[in-house]
Amino acid sequence: MNDHLTILHYVRINKTKAEKDNTPLLSSTAGWQPDEWYRALEHPYLKFFKMDVLSKWAWLGAEILLSKQAKQEGFIYEGLDKNKIGVVLMTTQGCLEVDKKYLQTVSQIASPALFVYTLPNIMLGEICIRHGFKGEQLSQVTDGFDGESIQFWVNDLMKNKDVDACLCGYVDATDAGADLCLFWIEKNKQGVAFTAAHLETLYKQ
Repeated sequence: MNDHLTILHYVRINKTKAEKDNTPLLSSTAGWQPDEWYRALEHPYLKFFKMDVLSKWAWLGAEILLSKQAKQEGFIYEGLDKNKIGVVLMTTQGCLEVDKKYLQTVSQIASPALFVYTLPNIMLGEICIRHGFKGEQLSQVTDGFDGESIQFWVNDLMKNKDVDACLCGYVDATDAGADLCLFWIEKNKQGVAFTAAHLETLYKQ
């Protein structure tokens, strides 16, 4: 059987919009800092406060995307083999904010706590540790949201690398706010076809 890939859920957050699957979420709090979003979600995870701003927003976006509609209901990936769940994320500014902060410490005593987050792919690790995903992972630095590139890499993982589901999308963040669009992709399900055009439309709408 030829597998067709489907967008089952998406999350879009920026300075003017916050929604999941066309439903507003925390809409009255648009522009909040990530720590305030974390408190509003009421998903206890104390390691959150140690993360850099990119990892915080990636973690928050994944938490919202993967959670079932009602609190305490669990996560949408239940029943899937976590060894076959992949993650593909892109960013533009990457870990620039923490790079600046780390550089300020180098002249005295370099901060190991900051150094940990001086690679943008750490955001994948934070998500995978939280949810136990052990499938293929990819992080890329791009000029902006790139639906064609997301589609290419997710297609490759899910059709050639034994991945059954994938969290993918774009996370860009600074201390001033975030530009985030994440998608949950599975095989042979009813939903929006996983195409570059649909990814671009959901990002831009």
